[in-house]
Amino acid sequence: MKNIFGILLFLFLTVSCQQKIVATDINKLNGYWEIEKVVLPDNDNKDYKINETIDFFEINNNIGFRHKVTPQFNGKYLVNEFAENVKIVQNQDKTYLEYSTKFAKWKDELISISDDKLVVKNDANIEYHYKKPIPFSVK
Repeated sequence: MKNIFGILLFLFLTVSCQQKIVATDINKLNGYWEIEKVVLPDNDNKDYKINETIDFFEINNNIGFRHKVTPQFNGKYLVNEFAENVKIVQNQDKTYLEYSTKFAKWKDELISISDDKLVVKNDANIEYHYKKPIPFSVK
C-alpha cells in the first residue's frame, strides 16, 4: 500500500511541476541558447562546460528556424548555411517544437522556458537544459 501511495505521489508531483507553456512564452525562444546539461532517461547527467556550437532561434507567429552558430573570439558568431525549420505546435496541453530539414523531421517537447533557461525533451526521453550564453571576447 505504501508503494502505491508513493508512486501516486511521485506521478502527481511530476505532472503538477511541469510548466504550462503559454503563447507569450514562445517569444522567449528567440535568441542564442547553449546546452548547459543533458539528462538521460536513467537520470544520468552530462554537464557541458564549453560549447563549440550554440543554437540560435528566430520564431515569429509560431514559425521560424534554428541555426547552429559558432562563437568567435571577437564576441560574434559564425553562422553556417544550414537552418532547421521550426514550427511550434500545441497538442493535448503540451507544446512541441517540430523541426524539419530536407533530410529529416523530428520534434522536441518544450518542458519549460524562462528568460534565461530552456528545457526540451526529445522522443528518446532525453532532456536538454539550455542557458543564455555569455558572449566571449578577448580583452
